[in-house]
Amino acid sequence: MTWIFLSAGLGVAGLVVLGVAGARVAVAARTLKREIAAAHAQLEPRRARLAGQGDETTPQAAYDRG
Repeated sequence: MTWIFLSAGLGVAGLVVLGVAGARVAVAARTLKREIAAAHAQLEPRRARLAGQGDETTPQAAYDRG
C-alpha cells in the first residue's frame, strides 16, 4: 500500500514540475513577443523611409542599364 502512495506522490510531483516548466515557457514566449514588437516598432519608420527612396537602395539589374 505504501508503494501505491509513493508512486502517486511522485506522479503528482512530476506533474507539478511539468506545470512549472510550462508556465515559465509561456512567460518567456510572452516576453519574446513584447521584445519582437518593440524591435518592429523601432525598425518600421526606417523601413518605410528606405522603401520611399526607391532606386537609391535597389541596385539596377544588368538588363536595366541600357
